[in-house]
Amino acid sequence: MSIPSAAELISRAGDTVSPERARLIEEAYRFAAQAHEGQNRKTGDPYIVHPIDAAMTVADLNLDGAAIAAALLHDVVEDCGVSNADIEKRFGPDVARLVEGVTKLSRLNLLRPEDAGWDEDVQADNLRKMFLAMAEDIRVVVIKLADRLHNMRTLHALEPRKQVRIARETMDIYAPLAHRLGLGTIAHELEDLAFQYLEPETYEKISGLLAASRESRERYVTQVEKLLRYELSRQGIVAELSGRAKTIYSIHQKMQKYAAMGKSFNDIYDLLAIRVLVHTLADCYHALGVVHGLWRPLPGLFDDYIANPRENVYQSLHTTVMGPGARPLEVQIRTYEMHRTAEYGVAAHWRYKEGGPRDRALEERITWLRQLLDWQRETAEAAEFVEFVKTDIFKDQVFVFSPKGEVKDLPAGSTPIDFAFRIHSDIGFHCVGARVNGKLVPLTYQLQNGDVVEIVTSRSSRGPSRDWLNPNLGYVRTGNARSKIRQWFKRQERDENVVRGKEMVERELRRLGGSLPDLLPEMLTWFRFDAADDFYASVGYGGTTLSQIAGRLALHLNRAAPEPEPAPSPAAVQPDLRHTIRVLGTGDVLTQIARCCSPVPGDAITGYVTRARGVTIHRTDCPNVVKSTETERLVDVEWGERGQLFPVAVKVEAWDRVGLLRDISTVVADEKVNIASIRTDHHKDQTVTVSITLETTGVEQLARLFAKMEGVHGVFGVARETEAGVREIA
Repeated sequence: MSIPSAAELISRAGDTVSPERARLIEEAYRFAAQAHEGQNRKTGDPYIVHPIDAAMTVADLNLDGAAIAAALLHDVVEDCGVSNADIEKRFGPDVARLVEGVTKLSRLNLLRPEDAGWDEDVQADNLRKMFLAMAEDIRVVVIKLADRLHNMRTLHALEPRKQVRIARETMDIYAPLAHRLGLGTIAHELEDLAFQYLEPETYEKISGLLAASRESRERYVTQVEKLLRYELSRQGIVAELSGRAKTIYSIHQKMQKYAAMGKSFNDIYDLLAIRVLVHTLADCYHALGVVHGLWRPLPGLFDDYIANPRENVYQSLHTTVMGPGARPLEVQIRTYEMHRTAEYGVAAHWRYKEGGPRDRALEERITWLRQLLDWQRETAEAAEFVEFVKTDIFKDQVFVFSPKGEVKDLPAGSTPIDFAFRIHSDIGFHCVGARVNGKLVPLTYQLQNGDVVEIVTSRSSRGPSRDWLNPNLGYVRTGNARSKIRQWFKRQERDENVVRGKEMVERELRRLGGSLPDLLPEMLTWFRFDAADDFYASVGYGGTTLSQIAGRLALHLNRAAPEPEPAPSPAAVQPDLRHTIRVLGTGDVLTQIARCCSPVPGDAITGYVTRARGVTIHRTDCPNVVKSTETERLVDVEWGERGQLFPVAVKVEAWDRVGLLRDISTVVADEKVNIASIRTDHHKDQTVTVSITLETTGVEQLARLFAKMEGVHGVFGVARETEAGVREIA
């Protein structure tokens, strides 16, 4: 194979590299080639191919000579016995710092909850190290992304288990990180490469569909470009047009969204977007007027990221119009400078003059990085930090406005309370209401792009409600807000939490056959507390859960919590409904719970008069009831006496791991709920579906239980389950 030379690498860097730095790159190239001589990659290629490819990516991003040299040298300390002191002596402190930073990041093992050896404290510490390295010098993380990109391009040489682990880590950590830094080109390639190994069948299916429709799509884009280019030229706008193909992973995401609406791949017309590059800001808006003059804009599908840039410094105009042939068409309009930023993100502006300071103004624009650093200083709890990174940093964003016009980005699904805490903790603590676009909305309202949000505060407010921390009620979405609310309760109610927490621990230990005096020292060590009162307070406010204590204790005693015994199916666990259900307008009548939706007290219910089995009781949102055309057979019913137990099917989605069933059953037992039956289905992607039949007194108990089950390590979904294929309408 042909290996690029040092001259080709320097040429790729263009005018960002001075003659002096060019000599530095040449020396680093020779040193790396010599250090890696005789080493080969799993692909069989000479090892030097890897650092050269990473350096090429760094050069394409227009980083400086020191960063390119560090990319060439990033593996010599780890793999070749070269010390960092040797690097500094030969290449200077700047290159040595970068190589040391990349070496440290390479040693971080960003495991997932389902992986063997996963530890939440270690994971939090590793994430902290990554983001601290990014804050100290963002070039370190850019080099690491270039390193990961080439590793993903050659992932085929590894065994399948490693392929999946590395691909998952790439999808969870590195691709979102590249997006956050505005490195769209790298982010999209990482996503496609990871997706190829995580869901190979889906990847091949979409690839085939794209290949089959490529010719017609290209003809369509050529037609659109011809029309638009002519009209722009006629109005005196000098522009460069190009078609931009959507990535396979982004198409997969769109297909999932369309499937929920009953649509198929053939309904996705905007597989290609038209990109328009112009010279001036005024030309951007002029070109937008031309586009809207040619084709009708679709309502709600225009975004002005020039007036309101994203916090990763991205700027562009996005509009979707009804193009030729009545097909939706996406058009992106930006200047050439904006396009450089869109392609290279922070790297487009992160300039290092020879011996000069870095661009602090750009640092100020990346407010999410400052937010992250503030957060990691504030919280000492591993679980909260990991949650914050997953929910607040690596999720899709919505962009909303303050009444003064300031743009704030929040994770999709955020509420006015999340917005309040994003502005200032004090505003969050005294929040009593919210106006969105001038209208009062509930505090559970999910913010949408472009909303203008005004928080109503009151100094007489007694502070946040504990309901805000209940995930089933939907008040709070972000880890930032949730943590600050917990901190408030800790400060306000420490003494009460200490007493409550101690009682809870003592009760749990009695249940498990342990003694508090004997086990307290071990528990303080397990959960990393110096003082007993700090531990009790954490249990009291919910920072440390009883299920965590039970899990640690089971390991300590070298025994697992007993697995629940198989029990009858839901159909066999029927409550006596004579006094529990009242059929309005009739006397005593036979009633039974519908197996298709399994209602429990607290659910909105309706009755259906069957031909031979009296009245079956359904939830009002049961598909069998909603789709029924015989509305005359529906009767009003209501819940009567409480206290009976009702069977309800629950589905838990989680990462497969040792001890999962033990932890789930412990949580269920804590709520004093009986498990009637349990079944597990293991999947190829290392996830598991746990189907449980519970006997519950009603919705309130279920809500509490769901909140606790969602807190079990590795669980990512809990929902009630209907019995597939059952039609209790007859």
